[in-house]
Amino acid sequence: MRYFFDNPVAEQVREEGRVEGRIEARAAMALRILEWRDIPVCFALRERVLDCYDLDQLEVLARRAMTVERAEDLFSG
Repeated sequence: MRYFFDNPVAEQVREEGRVEGRIEARAAMALRILEWRDIPVCFALRERVLDCYDLDQLEVLARRAMTVERAEDLFSG
């Protein structure tokens, strides 16, 4: 007897959920770093970060958030 949670489709759904969680966490981290540094973030830039689904790009954004002087500089460079 096979259970749903032991099904390849279920595993794929779980993996997609894990990836989605990592994406959300990295986007939030980039924004949180700017917040900790008291750098204001406009709505459009916040949405641009939250709309990014590339884990590597989000890692770059989080690293840049540690050094930029303005939030607008997050995507330049």
